[in-house]
Amino acid sequence: MAMSENTPDNVAKAEHYVRMAAAGGSRIILIPELFEGEYFCKDLVADHLKRALPLDENPTITHFQKIAKELNVVLPLSVFERAGNTLFNTVVMVDADGSRMGIYRKSHIPDGPGYTEKYFFSPGDTGFRVWNTQHGRVGVGICWDQWFPEAARAMALAGAQCIIYPTAIGSEPADPSWDSSRHWQRVMQGHAAANIIPVMAANRVGYEKGSTTEITFYGSSFIADYTGEIVAEAGRDTEEVISAEFDDAAIEALRTSWGLFRDRRPDLYGSLLSLDGNVE
Repeated sequence: MAMSENTPDNVAKAEHYVRMAAAGGSRIILIPELFEGEYFCKDLVADHLKRALPLDENPTITHFQKIAKELNVVLPLSVFERAGNTLFNTVVMVDADGSRMGIYRKSHIPDGPGYTEKYFFSPGDTGFRVWNTQHGRVGVGICWDQWFPEAARAMALAGAQCIIYPTAIGSEPADPSWDSSRHWQRVMQGHAAANIIPVMAANRVGYEKGSTTEITFYGSSFIADYTGEIVAEAGRDTEEVISAEFDDAAIEALRTSWGLFRDRRPDLYGSLLSLDGNVE
């Protein structure tokens, strides 16, 4: 999905694709990260901070709660949240009855050319969340979270039946020749394989020019099955709906039989609790 600076247009477009996905039988439907507008984090512009809204005052959330209930679908919604004096990159989990189940706040915040998110967002304080929705147990990470295997494992340990990542990623302003799209996919394919769990990522498409920086978002949204194989993939520059269906009970039986979680050794993983790997 390509976004403009016209929020009502973006919301209408997202609704169009949600309805298309629901008509095709999808029950958990993912829209890309921060879909209400262009990816504003490409520029250090203070006015963009004004985009953040308290969740109870964001009409996009209310709108899609009604859509979720009407269509009987689960909708994780990526929004720019203001909570008092603090700003977060947040997913609101909307269940198929239209209720708000809770929120996840992005844990890993990037800071590099074109992706200066530390200026806009505080690190999330929710921990990794899994929701028992009407259509399955869903774990959610947001964009940069997808590069960290610890996050996916935490959600798998919490009982997720699928892990989803709303995303905004594309060209690298510091080196436009660098295309990370396949690397981006493979890291999440690894999460799927290592946890025997389907993984889905929804990325935006299109060219966006800010005041100092421009990015071409490379799409390539995909769904990987429980072995990490990509079973559905969107194009690099096209707006489209992709879908896949999985047998949760069969996947759970396979996951159990492989013993990946039985044979874990948490007593040996203490170095993961430090930044430098020092366990002393």
